[in-house]
Amino acid sequence: MQQRLFLIVLLSFPLLLAAQNFFDQNVIQEVKLTFFQNNWDAKLDSLKNANEEVYLLAKSVEVNGELFDSVGVKYKGNSSYSANNAKNPLHIELDYIHKNQDYHGVTDIKLSNGFADPTFVREVLSYEILRQYMDAPRANHAKLWMNGTYWGLYTSAESINKDFVKQHFYTDGKNPFFKCNPTGGAGPGSMGGNPDLVYTNADSATYYARYEMQSDFGWRQIVALMDTLKNHPANLEKVLDIDRVLWMLAFNNVLVNLDSYTGAFAQNYYLYWDENDRFLPIVWDLNMSFGGFTNLSNGGGGGGGLSILQMKQLDPLAQSTNASRPMIKQLLTNATYKRMYLAHIRTMLQENFATTAYKDRALAMQALINADVQADTKKFYTYTAFQNNLTQSVTGGAFGNTVGITELMDARYQFLMSNSNITAVQPTITNISTIAVSTGQAIRAQVLNATAATLAFRYDTAAIFQKTVLFDDGLHQDNAAGDGLFGATIPFGVAQYYIYAENLSAGMFSPQRAEHEFYVAAAFPPPPNIGDVVINEFLADNADGSTDEADQLEDWIELHNNTANAIDLTGLYLTDDPANAAKWPFPAGTLLPGNGYLVVWLDEDGMQGPLHANFKLKAAGEFLMLSDGGSIVLDSLSFGQQLADISYGRFPNGTGPFTFMPPTFAASNSLQSGTYAPENQSFVDVYPNPYSSFLNIRSSQPLATIQVCNALGQPVLSVAMNGKNATVLDLQTLPAGLYFVQCTAINGAVEGVTVDGGR
Repeated sequence: MQQRLFLIVLLSFPLLLAAQNFFDQNVIQEVKLTFFQNNWDAKLDSLKNANEEVYLLAKSVEVNGELFDSVGVKYKGNSSYSANNAKNPLHIELDYIHKNQDYHGVTDIKLSNGFADPTFVREVLSYEILRQYMDAPRANHAKLWMNGTYWGLYTSAESINKDFVKQHFYTDGKNPFFKCNPTGGAGPGSMGGNPDLVYTNADSATYYARYEMQSDFGWRQIVALMDTLKNHPANLEKVLDIDRVLWMLAFNNVLVNLDSYTGAFAQNYYLYWDENDRFLPIVWDLNMSFGGFTNLSNGGGGGGGLSILQMKQLDPLAQSTNASRPMIKQLLTNATYKRMYLAHIRTMLQENFATTAYKDRALAMQALINADVQADTKKFYTYTAFQNNLTQSVTGGAFGNTVGITELMDARYQFLMSNSNITAVQPTITNISTIAVSTGQAIRAQVLNATAATLAFRYDTAAIFQKTVLFDDGLHQDNAAGDGLFGATIPFGVAQYYIYAENLSAGMFSPQRAEHEFYVAAAFPPPPNIGDVVINEFLADNADGSTDEADQLEDWIELHNNTANAIDLTGLYLTDDPANAAKWPFPAGTLLPGNGYLVVWLDEDGMQGPLHANFKLKAAGEFLMLSDGGSIVLDSLSFGQQLADISYGRFPNGTGPFTFMPPTFAASNSLQSGTYAPENQSFVDVYPNPYSSFLNIRSSQPLATIQVCNALGQPVLSVAMNGKNATVLDLQTLPAGLYFVQCTAINGAVEGVTVDGGR
């Protein structure tokens, strides 16, 4: 058996998108607000205290020298906001009035006031660490002016809105979307309770005060999630992205980020229902990460927080028995999920806190903002506290005592790396390789100290990873049984994959940042022979015919397998552009049954299913091609004006020339005597029919060619018309039977007629 090696590539998706410059961490942004009113602060306080999601119309905002008029401004935040503050957190909406107004893709500017962070870097540094492991907002620093007065330095964090989910989660942004913060604010006296995902009953109204819905619908889905957490935890993978949740929980624990789902109020995260019908978590509001908020117990007040020593020694399994944190309790009750979670904790520790690199990064951030912090007369802490809190505790500010970042994390690293849950010996995964075999592509790896190994793979970044067992039995491209080389075979295609192995005590991922990062390998079956798979029929003007899964009338193309054996279409492409042969790839593992048919919808709507291509057809005529994306063209054609609800297909089926015909969706093409074109668009008369010896052709349009084919689709006569409108065909030498006459006009219009030579 021939075996071919393929390059393994490590990738992380999605890449940075629009508005990169606004969140450049090496540049302090400049934001200058101008209000119509001199009493703008009182106006903003009034709107905030009314607990209304209402913006104050501001005259303009200047962002790095670019001016935008008529923007919306409001104070944001709960504990970070106070009418007595000299500086409050702000939300600026650039498209408040002008809906297309944005700054390089940014429509929402959210500025935090640093009320609990003497270092000014907790939020920016925390997000930078988190983005290594899951999709999270970008953040940096911004200087703010109000009506010409310098108001101080703020943290600027990317808004989690519909633009964010569209950029990161391959969606249109219209799915259920929740901000998991109490609508009236968290903390003592909160009327609605915490957004802890605790299920009490099926009435969605029970939960309205706990979650702020950002979409037009979704209560059914989030109530179902809570019900699953409580009553059907075995089904959690169907409704929740487990890996993202485990990364979020590991992050909260390692960085002692307790103003979160892990902490007292179970808040500051979002849930988005993706195209795979699962909720994805998104972490939000990290201004009190690194121990800036100390409350762990459910409902604890300001005086009930953890001491600095307790934060340094926070149990990696904290909250794992707390029924009011079902997303922690239920996941960590599952032995495999628990081992995955601990593996993520170990990765975060080793990659970020084993050296002084994180401290050096924080120092670089502080060096950038140093002068602006010094000039900030409205900050909550002294400049000395700014200088000292990176390494040691300082007093003052919101909670009276704030632990130093390195003071906390150096001790925390030592504590966790000596904790029995973390020190358990992990499996090792090495020597990963991919080979092409007759049945697909085999993934192999050397795995030691493991009782089980799993291969997770997918062929689309928007899809869920499928999982299959890796074997060490000598039967799965893994050499000899029991030699530590594990293997599994998956379908051909561009596969994204990772490996997870575990023993009874610990788990290990490769790459260690999976699922956020993964390997890529590609192997394809040999292309079919020319003629084995053909473009058999298509409809470019579907006015009242077959509908797709969404019950929509769309263009479609039908492929036919002219052989008796199934053909794997992996590695083949459809296109309507001869300059872009690889425009739409068939999904990996797409099989065309022997002598069977496959319909692909040409509707630019891939979210409706795997067989929906990224192009449409022009009824006025264009080009179609089936190829390997390179030099091998399996079938192609150029066609002219198409007709409503009249398809264009091969007759005889699979082998003949193209002609207009009644649509035969996913079935053998057939014709009746006569032409297949609407009467008002027919341009050819053919008579007599049946004929005996001669056939008259008359056309209202200048003709380019006439071709006659027998019932097997084999050409028996071709005539170059050179623009003539009429001719007489001498067919008396042909055997009796049915023939197909195709007339092609100079302008590309085509009309076909079946004639009977039954002499």
